[in-house]
Amino acid sequence: MTELLKLEGIVAGYGEAKVLMGIDLSLGEGQALALLGRNGTGKTTLINTIVGHTRRFAGRLHLGGRDITGLRPDQRALAGIGWVPQERNIFKSLTVEENLTAVAVPGPWNLKRIYEMFPRLLERKANMGNQLSGGEQQMLAIGRALMLNPRVLLLDEPLEGLAPIIVQELMSALQRIIRDEGMSVILVEQNARKALGITDTAIVLERGSVVHASTAQALLADGATLDGLLGVAKH
Repeated sequence: MTELLKLEGIVAGYGEAKVLMGIDLSLGEGQALALLGRNGTGKTTLINTIVGHTRRFAGRLHLGGRDITGLRPDQRALAGIGWVPQERNIFKSLTVEENLTAVAVPGPWNLKRIYEMFPRLLERKANMGNQLSGGEQQMLAIGRALMLNPRVLLLDEPLEGLAPIIVQELMSALQRIIRDEGMSVILVEQNARKALGITDTAIVLERGSVVHASTAQALLADGATLDGLLGVAKH
């Protein structure tokens, strides 16, 4: 499998505080990675570091063989880093369609395909961002990231705080993005079993370091290890 994203010895944080302590990570083309760990272990900081929103103390980042360590966040986005943050960050004073087209980059992901994946967005295409439910805003945030036609999509807890029926819709969409479309994805998700069910590989962070790396299937099948690493229920 061709390597797409590579992090080598990343030490990063905010201000003078170091949160990540020498992270090595490799993501193959068309591969999905579950990024797991208890709250406060550095998952969002790692996503933010790939995007370019943290202070890097050491290490290098490569995308498609290109060194992107010195690039600004906007340059990384143009290079192919798609990002759906926890806060969603949609443009609340723009319509759904304006949100999608404002950042669009030519490529296979276009309005038609986004509306096919998220019919709710088509129904609400003339609604302002602040008129959407939380679930619809999350669909819009994912759709907007895809309209950038990224090489890798970073999703930071996309299911957090959503109603079960919306979670089910989003899980179906994510499974299609990963399995059918072959998108390279890093998924941060508190529900480890849901994340492991649609990804290929998994790493677990503890205190800013990788403490476990395996296939997603192996970790999902090993309830004792999963429970020990994350403190999750075994069923």
